[in-house]
Amino acid sequence: MRVRISTYCSIRNNQIKLNGEALLTKGVEVSFNEFIKSAYDLNASSYLKFFKMDDLCKLAFVASEFLLKNRKLSEQYGIENVSLLFANTSSSLDTDINYYNTVKDFASPSLFVYTLPNIMLGEISIRNKFKGENAFFVFEHFQADFLCNYATQLIREQKAKTVVIGWVELLNENYEAFLCLVEEAAADGIALTKENLSKYYNGK
Repeated sequence: MRVRISTYCSIRNNQIKLNGEALLTKGVEVSFNEFIKSAYDLNASSYLKFFKMDDLCKLAFVASEFLLKNRKLSEQYGIENVSLLFANTSSSLDTDINYYNTVKDFASPSLFVYTLPNIMLGEISIRNKFKGENAFFVFEHFQADFLCNYATQLIREQKAKTVVIGWVELLNENYEAFLCLVEEAAADGIALTKENLSKYYNGK
């Protein structure tokens, strides 16, 4: 069975790269909110719910929009055959802090929704009509071995035909996103191994 990484996207340091090619670069003086809005506009997305999301979801959403642009995975594989496998370090702590600060005056129900990190999986699934298995994990650092093995197992056990692997981390103005699409039937791309996944994650 050939499981391959067919495409990948990274967002770091106010820069978006798709398959290693820079698509958008902003100066360090640009805030996260300014940058992510520019990224959203660049992709010509039309999804007003984006503006109601917390920052973590916005980051994951924008990365997924670039990763999956021009790909109709639900039609190609079936809505129940696309899985999402995400992880990060800080969980939803950035939003948790913001929510706690609102509790002093008025607990915001719309903000409370985002105090679970796996809400980003739900947002991406709704956007793309995915209904496959999804899972979210919290690790101290990027775990290429675990993510590689988990995604491969999903495909080998026929629980998925394609998997979006994601590392989406955000706390204050510190953020990074790395998403890659792995497919059994991919004609192009490289084999899904922990070495290759780490290489792409590290921008090499």
